[in-house]
Amino acid sequence: PGEEGGTTDLTPEECQELENIRRRKQELLADIQRLKDEIAEVTNEIENLGSTEERKNMQRNKQVAMGRKKFNMDPKKGIQFLIENDLLKNTCEDIAQFLYKGEGLNKTAIGDYLGERDEFNIQVLHAFVELHEFTDLNLVQALRQFLWSFRLPGEAQKIDRMMEAFAQRYCQCNPGVFQSTGEHSSSPVRAIHRHEPIQGWGTNLYESIKNEPFKIPEDDGNDLTHTFFNPDREGWLLKLGGRVKTWKRRWFILTDNCLYYFEYTTDKEPRGIIPLENLSIREVEDSKKPNCFELYIPDNKDQVIKACKTEADGRVVEGNHTVYRISAPTPEEKEEWIKCIKAAISRDPFYEMLAARKKKVSSTKRH
Repeated sequence: PGEEGGTTDLTPEECQELENIRRRKQELLADIQRLKDEIAEVTNEIENLGSTEERKNMQRNKQVAMGRKKFNMDPKKGIQFLIENDLLKNTCEDIAQFLYKGEGLNKTAIGDYLGERDEFNIQVLHAFVELHEFTDLNLVQALRQFLWSFRLPGEAQKIDRMMEAFAQRYCQCNPGVFQSTGEHSSSPVRAIHRHEPIQGWGTNLYESIKNEPFKIPEDDGNDLTHTFFNPDREGWLLKLGGRVKTWKRRWFILTDNCLYYFEYTTDKEPRGIIPLENLSIREVEDSKKPNCFELYIPDNKDQVIKACKTEADGRVVEGNHTVYRISAPTPEEKEEWIKCIKAAISRDPFYEMLAARKKKVSSTKRH
């Protein structure tokens, strides 16, 4: 029914429908506001969590650095400090890994700790030696690698313990290599001390040592972390040779979209440089080594990767790898290396442009 003046009233049903629409609109606006509040709350929590984690990591890094300094002054106290602050597990395997990596540690202090006669220290020594890979190395090559990871203490008893542990590991990695030295002399150290027949390889060992005397590692605790500031990642890995297919332990540093590798952490120059531009990375299975991954050129199977290496005589030459096969100590470290290398080789120009624009806007606001 209409009112006077020609105005038409809505029916009760239409009024109810309009009221329902108005109510739903208010509910929807309230829901949107609640979502906004929740998003703001979660964002705030994430930002706080990030800053908290960052502070925790900074604190942890400071404590680790302090623990290293304490170790260099007094190895047992340094280890105890790291254990008490949950920076190191109180197991011979974890402590051996810490000494084996040797980052920022004094080589003399490592040798002193490994040479102690306490039962636990001896267990650490054997776990430490187990981390070395001597397969297919001759005795002198293996000794060079072993004696570079610490500095031999001066006491004869300590030296005997350490060399006996080395000998056991060497024979374990190279079964049967000393069969000709006599039934009861399974150790190369015993064989040499007893002057038993060591046949032709003895002359080669003598010539090797004569031509290249053993180097004593520096004991100042300095390493390449001072040369390559703030790298993306660093650590010991095994690398398969290009022409000669042997595995060699190298110290790798990932920084500035390049992978550098060194023979020792005390080296001032890298043995090789692998630019990561145009490369890809993949996990691979290897029958001889666990936790392997490869660097390769996509769609170019036989193309040599552009890289360089330093020969033994000091010449810098082009690399000869069509792939770089690398083995990490643990599955976790393999995953971390793959993740970091992927990040280094897949810099998206869009994100770089976005970051540059954001920086420009931020700079404009400040001015």
